[in-house]
Amino acid sequence: MSFIITEAAGLYGPQLKKTEEFLQKMGLRYEGGADHTVFLTDEDGELLGTGSLCGSVLKYIAVDDALQGEGGAAAIVSRLVQRAYLTGRRKLFLFTKPQNEYLFRSLGFFPLASTRSTMFMENSRRGLKNYLDSLEKGSGVQGAVVANCNPFTLGHQYLMETAASMVDTLHVFVVSEDSSLFPFKTRFELVRRGTEHIKNLILHESGDYIISRSTFPTYFIKNEADAERVNTELDLALFGERIAPALGITKRFVGTEPFCPVTNKYNEAMKEVLPKYGVEVIELERRDAISASRVRAAMEAGDLETVRALVPDATYECIKEMLEKRAESADE
Repeated sequence: MSFIITEAAGLYGPQLKKTEEFLQKMGLRYEGGADHTVFLTDEDGELLGTGSLCGSVLKYIAVDDALQGEGGAAAIVSRLVQRAYLTGRRKLFLFTKPQNEYLFRSLGFFPLASTRSTMFMENSRRGLKNYLDSLEKGSGVQGAVVANCNPFTLGHQYLMETAASMVDTLHVFVVSEDSSLFPFKTRFELVRRGTEHIKNLILHESGDYIISRSTFPTYFIKNEADAERVNTELDLALFGERIAPALGITKRFVGTEPFCPVTNKYNEAMKEVLPKYGVEVIELERRDAISASRVRAAMEAGDLETVRALVPDATYECIKEMLEKRAESADE
C-alpha cells in the first residue's frame, strides 16, 4: 500500500485533534512537546502513520496495521532524523517497547537500558561510553548522589558532606536538563561553590543519561498511574547496569523525603532495585526539614530572611540578586 509523506512544525488546531485521535486508536497518548511532526496519509488524506521530534527525543511513532511491512516506520524515523540533523541535533533518543528493539536497531538506534516494559535507545553505539569515559574517576570506596538542586540548599550541602565522610570518593551528578526555576549552569555553579570544601567530591553533569522526568515519554504506557514507576525502573536500570560499574560506585546516598510522595516512592524503588546491581542505598536523615521547595516558596513571598536560613552564602547571593532584578522589572 502506498502512502504520502507530509511534515509540519508543531501541532495545532484540527491537525492536533486528528493526531490525538489517531494515537488514541493506536493505544498511545499525546503529551505535547512536538517540534516537528511527520504524517503518512493515503490518497484521501486518511492518517496512517505519524511520528514527532520533541527536542532530541523521537516520540509518537505509530503506523496503522494497513502499512505494516510497507516501510512506514522507516520513512517516519528517516524524516525525523533528517530534520534533527538540519537543526543541529546529532544525538537522538527514543523510548519504546522491548519488542520493537529489532525495528529500531535496523534504523540505527542502539539500546542503553531496558526493563520488562520499556527500552531506552540512542542513535550511537558509543554515546554512553563516550560520556562515561569523559567523567573524572575516583578511587577506593565510591558513592554517588544525584540531585537537581533547584536551588542548592544547606540540606543538599549536609547530605553531600555526610555522604563524603562515608566513602573515599563521592560522585555528585547535577541533573543537566533546563526545566527548573534555576537554569542548569546556575545550579551547577552553586553546587560547585557550596561543595568546594569537600575534597573527595567529584562533580559531574548528568548529561543525557540520568533520565529526566520531563524528558521521559510515557505516551505508550496505557495506565498513567504506571508511568512514574516505569520511569523509575528505567532510570535505575541504566544507573545500576551501566553508570555505577563504569565509575566503581557501590553506594548511592539519598535524603529522607517526608514532603514529596513521588520522591519518596523513588527512594523506596531505589532500595529495591539498586542492590540487585551491587549498589547499596543509604538513606540519610534530612537536615532540619530543609527543602528546595521551601526555598522557592520563600522566594515567591519575597522572604529573604527565611531564604537566608535555608541556603549557603552563594545561593543566598544568587537569590537576592534574582529578587532585586524582579523588583526592578516590576517597577518599570
